[in-house]
Amino acid sequence: MSESIRVIPTFVDAPAATARTYRRVARPTVREWARFAVLFLLTAVTTTIAGVVLVSTTLPEPALRAPSGWLGYLLYIPELYVKLVAGYIHLALTQPALLMQGASFAGSLLAILTAHEFGHYIACRRYGVEATLPFFIPSPPLIGPGTFGAFIKIKSTIPSRHALFDIGVAGPLAGFVIVIPIAIIGLLTAQPAPLIPAGDVIYFNDPLLMRALAKMLGVQLNQISANPFYLAAWIGLLVTSLNLLPVGQLDGGHAVYAVFGLRTHRLLGRAAFAVMTTLAVLGWFWHRSPSGFLYTVLLAIMLRVRHPQPVINEPLGRARLIVALVTLLVFALSFWPFPITFS
Repeated sequence: MSESIRVIPTFVDAPAATARTYRRVARPTVREWARFAVLFLLTAVTTTIAGVVLVSTTLPEPALRAPSGWLGYLLYIPELYVKLVAGYIHLALTQPALLMQGASFAGSLLAILTAHEFGHYIACRRYGVEATLPFFIPSPPLIGPGTFGAFIKIKSTIPSRHALFDIGVAGPLAGFVIVIPIAIIGLLTAQPAPLIPAGDVIYFNDPLLMRALAKMLGVQLNQISANPFYLAAWIGLLVTSLNLLPVGQLDGGHAVYAVFGLRTHRLLGRAAFAVMTTLAVLGWFWHRSPSGFLYTVLLAIMLRVRHPQPVINEPLGRARLIVALVTLLVFALSFWPFPITFS
């Protein structure tokens, strides 16, 4: 899931400007707000269903006739999928407590995504950069957390290194601030984990922030069951770590370009791709987890997208360098080399 990849148009490198001039950008139109609302509401529905699926201990058992003929076999999987989704919706509508848990997951995850994207959007408006409202991308029920993420599309040039840096880091820092209280709620409301029967088990390994908070709160992570708040925080941290990788036009790529320039941006991007590819292979052989290959494919695509050069190439200054170190700490607290393992 690539939660917040900004799309910045590539353009011919502009000469350095002698003065900082930020223009006023137009306010979103009614049509743009309507599009935002529709996509947001659709994502709220799909993430609520995903939350129900994640916390439900009951698996719907749809009644299906044995397939016969090539057409029956062709339609079997779509029919099973539709009936499973309908079964989970029925469970949610007949069990208010289950529906509330699904809504808690959706609300928590959307709060993180919304803070992330509006962090970018507000920074864009501050610097007079034309950008769309966030596009939320709902995913079909039963596929992931109910969303493929969200993004804004930047439609004008970046006026300065200050603007590039601030726009890049505003999203993950804003999202991280929202993750912290959601993670605390998830840990404080966690219930003891039931005994797991022998067999294949999927483990969601906790990043450093979850481990640190659990230690401060006196919670044993290996003895609790995941709840909607915990799951939303876990996914939020996963998305934050992905976006802060120093590759291409990911948030981390913007920050690295603003701090170090084009040459280091390219070198660190290739190094990050090599490291993530290695981790993907090791994750497959050590933990039977294919999730790392999704990162590899995404980073390979991002490496091929040229990063635009800001118009004004001024020094960042001490304050932004301190923020860059804070952002690096956020990445360290959010990243885990093998987030999902099987045993």
